[in-house]
Amino acid sequence: MKNTIFTGAGVAIVTPFNLDGTVNYEEFAMNLDYQIDNGTDAIIVCGTTGESATLSDEEHVECIRFAVEHVNKRIPVIAGTGSNDTDYAVQLSQEAEKCGADGLLLVTPYYNKTSQAGLVAHFTMIANSVNIPIILYNVPSRTGMNIAIDTYTQLAGHKNIVAVKEASGNISYVAKLFERCGDQLDIYSGNDDMIVPVMSLGGAGVISVLSNILPRETHEITQFCLKGNFKSATALQLKYLELINALFSEVNPIPIKEAMNLMGMNVGSCRMPLVRMSSENLTTLVACLQKHKLIPEL
Repeated sequence: MKNTIFTGAGVAIVTPFNLDGTVNYEEFAMNLDYQIDNGTDAIIVCGTTGESATLSDEEHVECIRFAVEHVNKRIPVIAGTGSNDTDYAVQLSQEAEKCGADGLLLVTPYYNKTSQAGLVAHFTMIANSVNIPIILYNVPSRTGMNIAIDTYTQLAGHKNIVAVKEASGNISYVAKLFERCGDQLDIYSGNDDMIVPVMSLGGAGVISVLSNILPRETHEITQFCLKGNFKSATALQLKYLELINALFSEVNPIPIKEAMNLMGMNVGSCRMPLVRMSSENLTTLVACLQKHKLIPEL
């Protein structure tokens, strides 16, 4: 097995915005400290939850640089640098390495997509261009592209490709991935509702949206799993399942930002084309937050 970037719960951290739409670095710093103070095991910056798709090139690099400098080696910082343009992904990955990121998160190409051979060429070109570890990100519901098991086996041979964020939602597929590549790649759940199932197969942890509001509890789920206490891990997983579902009732990160703002974290709105939650889904989210005493009842 190659060197592990982290075990436990890594937060897919949101990017806070001011009212004028600029990045709110003051709030970003507070959120980073909140995560570290509450046991989060890694920071994943500029991913899907961080709205990387609507960050300018300058903002993207600056958010990575800011996170690396503020975290200051307290825990690993992993930078989202994936793209459907291979040359751009190479450029962004090299910039993230220069900023001091501890690793990279690379989503599969989307929209224009590619073949499985194209995936091997794409990820290999990026991996050859840097000297830091890479987590591949498989999320076919967003990209329309699934990484085949045979493709993983080819990519697992690269020294810099060390892990997978697996968000297919298909536990049978994940089991096959463990069978074929579990001795070469760390596998993280990319779904908060599947932390225990994935870790029961040998997963290293989760890259989590839930951790934005429940960092210690998400960390505890993973620690129970790592210690083999799946009964306690399952109890916590199920305790927060309704809240997790509410956080994914609309396109991420719309609900998690709503939740954070309700809890007094000034993370602002999402950038267009993402808009506010529907009143029906917001009512459900509020009820879940109140149930877990994360916000007061009215």
